[in-house]
Amino acid sequence: MSSIIKRTYALADGRELIYFDDADTALPPERAPDLRDLEPRPPTADMRLDVLTGEWISVATARQTRVVMPPAQLDPLAPQAAGNPSEVPSNYDVAVFENRSPSFGPAAAGEGLPDLGLGVTAPAVGRCEVVCFSPEREGSFGSISRSRARTVIEAWADRTAALSALPGVAQVFPFENRGREIGVTLQHPHGQIYAYPYVTPRTQRLLASIEQYGAGLLADVLDFERSSDRVVLAGEHWTAYVPFAARWPIEVHLMPHQHVPDFAATTAEQRDELSVLYLRLLRGIDALYDTPTPYIAAWHQAPVHQHRDAVRLTLQLTSPRRGADKLKYLAGSEAAMGAWVADIAPETQAGRIREAIARADKENPV
Repeated sequence: MSSIIKRTYALADGRELIYFDDADTALPPERAPDLRDLEPRPPTADMRLDVLTGEWISVATARQTRVVMPPAQLDPLAPQAAGNPSEVPSNYDVAVFENRSPSFGPAAAGEGLPDLGLGVTAPAVGRCEVVCFSPEREGSFGSISRSRARTVIEAWADRTAALSALPGVAQVFPFENRGREIGVTLQHPHGQIYAYPYVTPRTQRLLASIEQYGAGLLADVLDFERSSDRVVLAGEHWTAYVPFAARWPIEVHLMPHQHVPDFAATTAEQRDELSVLYLRLLRGIDALYDTPTPYIAAWHQAPVHQHRDAVRLTLQLTSPRRGADKLKYLAGSEAAMGAWVADIAPETQAGRIREAIARADKENPV
């Protein structure tokens, strides 16, 4: 098998397009040019500072025009075809391109962000990319092959390194939204990567806990969870577990045994094992019920310029599904006050997920 190959091109409006070819690809090396006549990209959005919380809010009005659940023949992430002027000119294994209507960017940062105050604004600099897991029109990460999963992981590592090197980027976040219940607007198997101009609120709360507990917090968390009955899947390099204080009906964290701050820092061996374990985990989550489970797969990475030795790469997979036909909606206590109430004991859910992974392994082995 040859190695995974990266090929860089440009779309008609100047956005970057990158193909990542599987190690066992059947595709030819040539790629077609993008011959569309596109309007200029929208200007970089503005951010407004919430003086009550210190959080930045990007006001990206261009996102109102994005496509929502188009018919299959107009899938914007499928390879271009007659009648479908999509975003990807050629057939592909994995394709990554700059979002046409991003929440952050395309402008890069200049000066640092302003201090807390009333009416404070700043450009929403940074970058947003789309990661297409497959040319197929329907599916998710869990539906792709092991070889393709390894290619996507390689793309995450490559893009984490590249985006971290952009001026003004403070944190890089790969993620996948899956299912209408989550708010997905395209059925095509894909994820996204955001490069933020600030350290996100969730990570800031983690940093506050590390400051209070000590730099070994995440290592101790992993040791604590690995000794519990909440582990659902484990290998030589990674362990997946339902966390002790899980908020969501379905919540699984996946963490490497050795400290790595982000995907760019992972070894080939860690990436190889992850391509198997992650598929098994996602297929197990789908095996919990007779229909696919909606989820958010959030890959938390260390900030680019700080706390690299304390913040460890961690997947946080969450789903609001609390039954075959029931969803957990965030109402008064959770949404307004951030005071969560768990519906299912983490130990109980861990047992169910282990059984579901075993069924999935038997029915659809990786």
